[in-house]
Amino acid sequence: MPLEALRPSPLVEQATQRLRQQIAAGHWPVGGKLPGETTLARELGVGRSTVREALRALAGAGLVRPRHGAGVFVIATEPAEDWPTRLRRAAVTDVYEVRMGVEVQAARLAAHRRTPQDVEALRAALDGRRAASAGDDAEFIDADITLHTAVVTAAHNPVLADLFTEFAPVLREGLVTLLDLTRLRERDPNTRDDSHAALVEAIADGDAERAAEVLTAELEETLELLRGRAD
Repeated sequence: MPLEALRPSPLVEQATQRLRQQIAAGHWPVGGKLPGETTLARELGVGRSTVREALRALAGAGLVRPRHGAGVFVIATEPAEDWPTRLRRAAVTDVYEVRMGVEVQAARLAAHRRTPQDVEALRAALDGRRAASAGDDAEFIDADITLHTAVVTAAHNPVLADLFTEFAPVLREGLVTLLDLTRLRERDPNTRDDSHAALVEAIADGDAERAAEVLTAELEETLELLRGRAD
């Protein structure tokens, strides 16, 4: 199939890019005020509505901030990283520390809020983790994360669930690497099955403190291994 001719990008994108370049170059320093919409529209050769949309895009990127009645001011020369990008750049130990807070609280809530369907899902995920012990490290970690996702889901808190979903890719990468370096599964292919089984039963029994205690011990042990790898 032949390539189609490139088409000019929309005017808003072009205006946004031009203004971003000027900000990055220091044409308008941090703390400085941008020219008014009319002036920018004239200089860019576009309408005021295009400038307005471009300024909204820059504000969304964390580069400018409008002040009511005063104008639009530069607050940064580089766009702010979104949450997924920051997670990808973060050290896995830092992510894991936050994961502990999220997931231990989720385990407590799950013990109070679990439904029969949640308990069934937890036990199925535990069985899946056990079955995955016959596979490679990546398959085992995927099954492990599925079980921990079931714990968070049973908490019935969408914010906790969203946070864990954001953490999962970074956790997966770090844990697969950890297993490869430590060879933990050579000695025990279904490593920590006992603690995971205890976690599932504590949630099923409605024992919030026991669920938190079991999960905290397991996550702290893994975190120490991750820290050792980072040293």
